[in-house]
Amino acid sequence: MPYAAVYPLVAARNLAKEFTYEVEEGVGKGAIVAAPFGRQTIRGIVTSVSTEAPEGFTASPITGVTGQVPPALVDLALWLADYYGSTPARALALVAPEMPKRRKEQPPPGEAHELGGQRVDPHDLTPSQAVALARIEASLDGGGGSYLLYGVTGSGKTEVYLRAAGAALERGLGVIVLVPEIALAPQTVGRVRARFGDRVAILHSGLTDAQRRDERARIASGEARIVVGARSAIFAPMRGVGLIVVDEEHDSSYKQESDPRYDARTIAAKRGALEGATVVFGSATPRPESWARLERLNLEGRHGPGLPPVKVVDLRHEAGYPLSAPLLQALRRVADGDGGGKAILLLNRRGAAPALHCRACGVTLRCTDCDVSLVLHDGGELRCHHCGRRERSPEACPACGSVELARLGAGTQKLERDLERDFPDVELIRLDADTADKPEELAAALQRFVAADRAILLGTQMVAKGHDFAGVELAAVIDADTALALPDFRAEERTFQLITQLAGRSGRDAPGRVIVQTFQPDARPIVYAARHDVGRFLGEELERRELLGYPPFRHLVRIVVTGTALEPAMRALEELRRELPDAELLGPAPLLRLRGRYRAQLVGKTDQPRAFAARAARLLAAAAPAMRKAGLTAVVDVDPQSL
Repeated sequence: MPYAAVYPLVAARNLAKEFTYEVEEGVGKGAIVAAPFGRQTIRGIVTSVSTEAPEGFTASPITGVTGQVPPALVDLALWLADYYGSTPARALALVAPEMPKRRKEQPPPGEAHELGGQRVDPHDLTPSQAVALARIEASLDGGGGSYLLYGVTGSGKTEVYLRAAGAALERGLGVIVLVPEIALAPQTVGRVRARFGDRVAILHSGLTDAQRRDERARIASGEARIVVGARSAIFAPMRGVGLIVVDEEHDSSYKQESDPRYDARTIAAKRGALEGATVVFGSATPRPESWARLERLNLEGRHGPGLPPVKVVDLRHEAGYPLSAPLLQALRRVADGDGGGKAILLLNRRGAAPALHCRACGVTLRCTDCDVSLVLHDGGELRCHHCGRRERSPEACPACGSVELARLGAGTQKLERDLERDFPDVELIRLDADTADKPEELAAALQRFVAADRAILLGTQMVAKGHDFAGVELAAVIDADTALALPDFRAEERTFQLITQLAGRSGRDAPGRVIVQTFQPDARPIVYAARHDVGRFLGEELERRELLGYPPFRHLVRIVVTGTALEPAMRALEELRRELPDAELLGPAPLLRLRGRYRAQLVGKTDQPRAFAARAARLLAAAAPAMRKAGLTAVVDVDPQSL
C-alpha cells in the first residue's frame, strides 16, 4: 500500500511538519484527505507519495479523500510558506480552503458589480497592440515568461488581455485575471464575461460560501477556463494554466496584510514559472520594480482624444479651499454645459475635517488608543480611522476649557457640503468608506454616476481606480500633498500614481481637462504627473532607490513587535538586532500606537530575503516564551508595501 506525506491543515506552529499515512492506490500529490490525528480527525493535504514504508513506524490509514488540488498548487503553497516565513498549513489552506457542504447555489448571472452600458464591440488592434499580442502569443507557445504591458489609460490594455485570453483558450490553456478589488473593476469583469460568457468564473469575498464552493468546483472540473478575481484568485484550482493577467499591477491591494503576508504579484510570477505560463502585468503607472525587471510591451497613444492637459493650481496663492477659483470655474463649465457633463473629484481624506484643534492651547484632539488625530464627521462625531473609536465632539477643549475649537483641513463630507451649496442642480455622488463599505453600495454609486446626465463623483482613492466612464470632462485632485509627508519610501510613487490614474479618467471619449491643487507645485511627482511623464519619473525614482538600497535593488524585511508598553518592544528588537549582524538594519524605531498597543519595527535590507526572514523567524521562535511573558507579539513581513 502506498504511503503519503500529509501536512495537517491546522494553525498550530508546533504541528508544522509532515505526517505519514497509508493511502489507497491512485491517491497522489494534492489530494485533500481526512486523517486520524490523536483522538480527532483532521483535514490534510498530500505533498508526496512513496511506496516505501517508513522505517520502524506503523502508519495509520487515512479516513478518506475529500477533494483534490492541482499538484502545482502544492508546490506553490510550500514555496510561499518558506519565502514569507509562514507555516505550510497556513499556506496550503489558501489552495485548499474548507468548503461547507450545502445545497448547490449558483452565483447570480452577471454579478452585482458589473456596470451596464460600459461594455465594448472588439475593435481593430493598433500596431502597438498587435505587436504586444504577438509577443504574448509567442510566449504561450514557447514555455511562458513575464511581461509588463505598459500604456496610458485608454491605450487598450484590456483589449490585449482579452485577445491573449482567447489565444490561450484556443491552445487548451486556462486563464487567471487578477484585479486589485472586484468592486472597483466592474468594466474589466463585465468585458471578460461579455467576451467569454459561461466559461468565466468569478472569485471574490462578496460571494456566499456556497457560491464560492460552486465556482471552485466549476474551475476544478474544467467547466470554467477563465477565472477573474482579487488576490486570492491566484490560488484557483485550475489545471493547465497558460496565462495570468495582473491588471493595475501597481496597486498595493495585492499585498495580504495578515499571515501569510503574501504578495499576489509575486505569487503570480511564481505560479507562472511553475506551470510554464505567461504572466502579463499591466498598468498605466507601473511599479519601479516592474519597470526595471520585466520585458516591456509598450502601447502607444490613446483611443479617442489624447491625454488631457493638466493645470497645477498653487494653493499658496488661492483664497479658496477646498475649492480654488480655477476649480470652481471648471466645475461651472461642467454644470452649465448644454449636453450634460461629469466630473470626478479626488480628496483622499474622509469626514468633515481631518482634525479638531484648540486655538487657545494648541492641543489637537487625539484617539486615546492610537497616536492619531480624531477625524470630525458630520453630526459632531469624532472618529478614529484606525481603531474605530467614536465619541461626541466636545463643546470645549478638554485640556484648557477654551471654546475656540477650529476645524483643520477638509474631508469628503466638507467637500460634499460645499458642492451642494455651489452646484444645487448637479447630482452629487460621494464614494468613500463611509458611503460604500459594502460591494453592493459601491456598485450602486458607480451605476448612478454612469446613468446620470450631469454629475460630480467625489471621493477618496476609490474614484481613481480602474474606472472607464464616458462623458467625464473634468478630473481634479483637491489636495495632491496628502501622502507626500508620510515617512514612507513609496510616498512619492503613490502620489504620482494617484494623480496620473485620476487624470486618466478624464477625456476618454471627448476632450477633457485635469486640475491638480497643491501646496507643493514643484514636488517631483506632481511635476511629472502634470506632464504625463511616467518614464522620467520612474527613471529618477529608480536612481534614488538604487542609491538608498531600496526595492528593486534590495529586498526589505520588516519585523514589528507590539506590546502594552514601548520599552519592552524596543528591547526585544534590540536583542534581535544583535543576532542579525550581517544585514543592513534600520532601527529599531517606534511606530504609531494602534488600538492601545505600542509598536516598534526593525527593517532589514537584504539580497537574501528568504534566508533573512527564516533566521529572524527562528530567533523569534526561540524568544517566544519570554515574549509571551512580557505580553509581546511579533510578525515578520517580507517585501512590505509600507514602512
